[in-house]
Amino acid sequence: MTMKGLVIAIPKGRIQDELTPLLQKVGIYPEQAFFDDSERQLQFACKGTGMTLVRARAFDVATFVAFGAAHMGITGLDVLMEFNYDDLYAPLDLNIGHCRLCVAEPEQLPPQENLARASHVRVATKYPNVSRSYFAGRGIQAECIKLSGAIELAPRLGLAHHIVDLVSTGQTLKANGLREVETIAKIASRLIVNRAAFKTRSAEIGGLIDRFREAVHAA
Repeated sequence: MTMKGLVIAIPKGRIQDELTPLLQKVGIYPEQAFFDDSERQLQFACKGTGMTLVRARAFDVATFVAFGAAHMGITGLDVLMEFNYDDLYAPLDLNIGHCRLCVAEPEQLPPQENLARASHVRVATKYPNVSRSYFAGRGIQAECIKLSGAIELAPRLGLAHHIVDLVSTGQTLKANGLREVETIAKIASRLIVNRAAFKTRSAEIGGLIDRFREAVHAA
């Protein structure tokens, strides 16, 4: 890495909203454009520090940090489970972004597709690695069809009887005639660090981790 100030990658959307008060407790105050939902800018300076925030999709945050484009980042446990990058260190659960990674199926599922008797299942998901591993642990071979969105439509359109996706309230599943049947993992957002950066800038990054830890415990 050649950047002088720390670069922190953060996810767009709901997690950014939950993260903002935590950033302020840590002493990170992004420029005003960061709070403008219509702003197309993706890189933001922070007042009084040399830090830069980079806004990206949650899945891409882990990749930015793992490959050294950012020193640190915030992303969900679901993303870490899916990619399992060796170059990432996840020292802290930030206690935000709570949801669960679940298996769901149609409320009116054909009996022959019941997971209790299945040896093979077709699954629509954006988490193929997690899904294969989970079903393999149950002795079920999972054929995973990777989608980036609208996953709840897959059973209705005949693409797959089952899906694996993040669930918060369950209302989206219900609206699409689906029900949760199994929970794979409880999910929250984690602070992640590039291992190489942590070795070369341990005092700076370690101090910031401590500030995040204090802020989380004080919440």
